[in-house]
Amino acid sequence: MFMKKGLLHNITGWSLILTLILGSSCGSTKNATYFSGIQAGSIQSNTPFPESVIQKSDILSITVSDLNPDAAAIFTSTNAGSGAAGGATAPIGYLVNSEGNIQFPMIGNLTAEGLTKNQLKDKIAKTLVEKKILLDPIITIRFINFRVTVLGEVNHPTVVLVPNEKISLLEALGLAGDMTIYAKRDNILIIREVNDQKILQRLDLNSDQIFTSPYYYLQSNDIVYVEPNKNKVASVSGGMQWAPIILSALSLVIIAATSFNN
Repeated sequence: MFMKKGLLHNITGWSLILTLILGSSCGSTKNATYFSGIQAGSIQSNTPFPESVIQKSDILSITVSDLNPDAAAIFTSTNAGSGAAGGATAPIGYLVNSEGNIQFPMIGNLTAEGLTKNQLKDKIAKTLVEKKILLDPIITIRFINFRVTVLGEVNHPTVVLVPNEKISLLEALGLAGDMTIYAKRDNILIIREVNDQKILQRLDLNSDQIFTSPYYYLQSNDIVYVEPNKNKVASVSGGMQWAPIILSALSLVIIAATSFNN
């Protein structure tokens, strides 16, 4: 009797162990670490910082000042609206429409898509001077909706809003809760749209070239996709194929052992 109960207990224990094995990962520590191929030393901190290109649906904050504040007042009132706490004005910005244009006071239809902030700033200032609207305008442009999207094998896929308009790939991954243990760290995909074309670039976080890549700093509307490594694909697909068979076989063994015990 005790032998039969011991046999049943052992079978149940082995079934639990096999179930845990099916659900466990076969990943190695190397696959879960950052910068495994980077040696100790120094790296020149001259990573290029790309200036984001204005796209359709962007919202721009554009402020104009001049030696004559009364002449520039119309631009300030157009770029602000009520709704802030205490009745103060809050910037609502200029929307880049589906044709890539903004409607700017005293100028009218103005093409913004495909330009950087500095290029658009120079364009507005030149036009205001040529039309003799202002003598020496000072233009400041900011993205109100500067954001990057992080998807895939991260703990918290998210859209990251960037008020200061500067964010690195590593910062974006950190704000998304870091990559999971299943993440493919040597093949991070960056999707960037420039002039209605999507540019795809892959980065290796195990190479020191990441720090000098023009994609180390992200631009507005960039998408970061982290792929799963082969260990997760193998464990998920293998577990799905073998789990029903093994569990069914264990169930039959337990039923037979129970009948034998009775």
